[in-house]
Amino acid sequence: MSICPVCNGLREVYVLCPDCGQPMLENGREMDFYDDYSPYMEIDLMKMEDGHPDTNSGHKCPHLFRCPSCFKEETIFIKE
Repeated sequence: MSICPVCNGLREVYVLCPDCGQPMLENGREMDFYDDYSPYMEIDLMKMEDGHPDTNSGHKCPHLFRCPSCFKEETIFIKE
């Protein structure tokens, strides 16, 4: 079993907005925004439901980043 270094507070990721160049803020796992109960479900189960083919087999955790300046949202895959 792999763990995400961002989810577990082992590492921070610095991402610049591709539109305006400002630092983007990490808003958590993308799958936590699916519905009211998704943050409480098993991570491996949610990876099978997230629609990204790389997340489960490629050991990558999709995180949502948002630019506070222009409000652009990006999904960044973090290697577990």
